[in-house]
Amino acid sequence: MRMLFDIFAQTLRTLWVHKLRSFLTMFGIAWGVGSLLLLVGLGEGFRSGNKKQFDSLGENVMFIFGGRAPTVGGSFTGLRQYYLTYKDYLDIKAECPEVRAAVPIISRGDIRAVSDFFTSSGQLMGVPAMFSQIRYMPMSQGRWLNDLDDVQKRSVIVLGDEARRLLFPGRPSVGGTLLLNGIRFEVIGTLQRIGHGDNNTMNLRIFIPFATMRQYFPPKDVGETVDAISFINYQPQTRDMHQAAQIEVHKIIGRNHGFDYSNPDAFDEWDSIRTADQVGKIFDAMNMFLGSVGLVTLALGAIGIINIMLVAVADRTREIGLRKVIGATNRSIMFQFFVEGAFLTLLSGGIGMGFAAALMAALSLLPSPPGWDTPKLVPSTAALAIGSLALAGVAAGLYPARKAAMLQPVEALRKE
Repeated sequence: MRMLFDIFAQTLRTLWVHKLRSFLTMFGIAWGVGSLLLLVGLGEGFRSGNKKQFDSLGENVMFIFGGRAPTVGGSFTGLRQYYLTYKDYLDIKAECPEVRAAVPIISRGDIRAVSDFFTSSGQLMGVPAMFSQIRYMPMSQGRWLNDLDDVQKRSVIVLGDEARRLLFPGRPSVGGTLLLNGIRFEVIGTLQRIGHGDNNTMNLRIFIPFATMRQYFPPKDVGETVDAISFINYQPQTRDMHQAAQIEVHKIIGRNHGFDYSNPDAFDEWDSIRTADQVGKIFDAMNMFLGSVGLVTLALGAIGIINIMLVAVADRTREIGLRKVIGATNRSIMFQFFVEGAFLTLLSGGIGMGFAAALMAALSLLPSPPGWDTPKLVPSTAALAIGSLALAGVAAGLYPARKAAMLQPVEALRKE
């Protein structure tokens, strides 16, 4: 044990004698570790923020809107506009086994909402009670719409968080009344804030029962389409079945509106599952690239430590020869230089980890922009950094140590 303490003391004295050289070498390793953790942490922050944005939509949500289909089958020059109908929704619900749930939505942005305190024109949406099972609708106060509200065409309303703040500033909203184009509605609930930052699109929305919306505020500018709706939200039975569910929905829409469902240009839709998977692949590639950059920097730092240890062996050749003359074994010489290289590597790596963790903790105190979370320490990346440090420490200590141990005493003492 005493010999181990002596070796550590000798290591510290050597590092102190060559302060600048040791600092520059340690800086290379610390920079490599810190940049590896920070770069991957930034990528993970983007991934986490993006996932939260998708989660604010709901689980495995798919959208389909009205679109433009060829006027004549097989033609790509003449296109006609078609609008989704309530019958499309009923057929999807009845004939698509891969679709777990579907809801029709009517949406308008020209409805004037008037409270006793303010006037607004946020987006009004008529939705069935099941809408909250597909989309993310966290309640803050009161209740969500129910089936009786829809069946009885009740004049009830649920406010988004920003709509509540505008229409009832600093005042209780549940139980209050709103006039929608002069028609009186009772506020039965308010939603929690959805999303991050200044993106208030979802929070400005106002929700009423679908049947009530269809009676008072049907879609505008839909030509002669009877019972038109704005769009349909649906979910596949499982995430992996989203493409099969999409094809089934395409077949229904194509049949009902008289065009070939295999024409992808005839559909205006958004598959949030596919988008999330594509974004995930981008983040995976970004993490690999950023991690590779950090590992290359770490490798360069390890090469620097190997270099400085080789220089140390050359500078201390006479010391090595003298120690061998007085009885030091090859094993003890090798162990000393190995400890010096490993200590230098681990110390600088620990400083780099501490710096990266402190910087990420400081960034977590700042407000996050939309679609981005503050960087976070990724355990797998930290484990990779520790493993890389261990390999770098072995490489930085073992080769110079072996070179030092193999020196012949007579040749070492003869060295000037």
